[in-house]
Formats: sequence, C-alpha cells, structure tokens
Amino acid sequence: MKLIDDELQSKPRILRSLTSLTVQEFETLLVSFRSAWENFVTLTTHRESQQRAYGGGQKPDLKQLEDKLLFILVCFQQYLTQEVQGFFIGDESSPSE
Repeated sequence: MKLIDDELQSKPRILRSLTSLTVQEFETLLVSFRSAWENFVTLTTHRESQQRAYGGGQKPDLKQLEDKLLFILVCFQQYLTQEVQGFFIGDESSPSE
C-alpha cells in the first residue's frame, strides 16, 4: 500500500489536516526519519540473538519509508484506534462484525 502519492502531494491541505505538516516540512522530517530508521535497522539486525536476516518473516503492509512516517504522524495527530489504523492500511486480520 502506498499512502504518499502524487494525489496527496498535490493536496497539501489534506496532508496538513492529517499530520499538521506542510509537504515541505514532511519531506524535511523524512530525511531525519530515514537516518533514524537506518540506524534502527542496523542496531536491530546486528545483535547476537538475531535469528533471521533483515527482511525475513512477515512482510510489512507499509513498505515505503514515506508511508511509515505518514502512518506514525497521522496516529499521533488523529489519535486513531488500532482497528481504524488496520482499516486504513488494509489489515486483513481485523476482527469482523
């Protein structure tokens, strides 16, 4: 699933409503987030207790780093429940009515 696309970038009011950031602010924050994410991956994949190589296991629904950041920002700004978050990212395991 790709959340950040041309449509959202061309509608800055929607991005601002979801995250309280402008497109430029989001892209600036993305640079720091990318660095922090790479450090996180490096630290967590180079442990003695590591059993799998990075990328092993279940594949994430949010593959793009931009989508991960958008998801985090929307969760903090909108304070969504986990059920609503699952609906937006297409979680198949959400409980059905």
